Amino acid sequence: MKKGSQILTDNGYSFVLTIPAVILTVGFIVVPIIQSIIMSFEKYGVKNIIANKPGTWNNFGNYIRLFKTGQIPEAAWHTIVFVIFVIIFQFILGMSLALILNKDFVGSRLVRSIMMTPWVVPTVISGLIWMWLFQPQYGFVKYFINIISGGRIPNLAILNNPSTALGGIAVAALWKQIPLMTLLLLAGLQNVPGDIIEAATIDGAGPVKRFFAITIPFMAPVIKIAVSMEIIENFKQFPLFWTMTGGGPNGSTTNFAILSYREAFVSMNLGSGAAVTTIWMIMMVIVVSLYQKSFKVQDMS
Repeated sequence: MKKGSQILTDNGYSFVLTIPAVILTVGFIVVPIIQSIIMSFEKYGVKNIIANKPGTWNNFGNYIRLFKTGQIPEAAWHTIVFVIFVIIFQFILGMSLALILNKDFVGSRLVRSIMMTPWVVPTVISGLIWMWLFQPQYGFVKYFINIISGGRIPNLAILNNPSTALGGIAVAALWKQIPLMTLLLLAGLQNVPGDIIEAATIDGAGPVKRFFAITIPFMAPVIKIAVSMEIIENFKQFPLFWTMTGGGPNGSTTNFAILSYREAFVSMNLGSGAAVTTIWMIMMVIVVSLYQKSFKVQDMS
């Protein structure tokens, strides 16, 4: 009887401890999401804001308008392309750096500390730095490419060209985010059992085979979490886009974040902005869920 009472006491104590977290989650996450979804079905514009009146229900009017104008498909395409490009290169470069930093060499700790510098720089500042680097008249990127090409590329306006602007933002995102990916993967590498690697080496397994047959499976949980975090981070990327291009030129870098901001706070159509946010959230949940479902973590126990 005493044992059952102790269990009830422990469960009750645990429940009490979770109450503040539940209240904060409901108040600051669940309620705003529900309110945003409801607002996406309303006509809520400047007149409602000035008069402080509730919106008028218009069913799927906001969604229909956004799809008819082509804004949602365009924003979805830019968002998906950006996320895929950044995640692929971020993982490849992050893993390469992690493998290098996992070796013991003179100054390795100093290199790890310096490597984290881009990550601690505020995102807006990162955007400004890369705007200056991509500056078409006197930017370092133009100067460097002109040296390599012998001056055969006179006009290099990366952020002003619709075909290269999204790539320019992706480069800035990679510079900002690779350090964290590297750090997470490095932590995973250091947890790979050395005795198994040594045994595989004795059995004649080469570096490539050891990497894919032993290292990657042991790192699978870390990879799953790290990539999931970065998918979410890049799906909701706003500061770099707004700072570097503002969604231009000609809408070539308008992602969900930019479109939602423009609809809600530039056009002052909060209902339309909420519709964009709702589609944005649903798509992000679907992409992350598909990734989580397709990523089968092997049980190494």
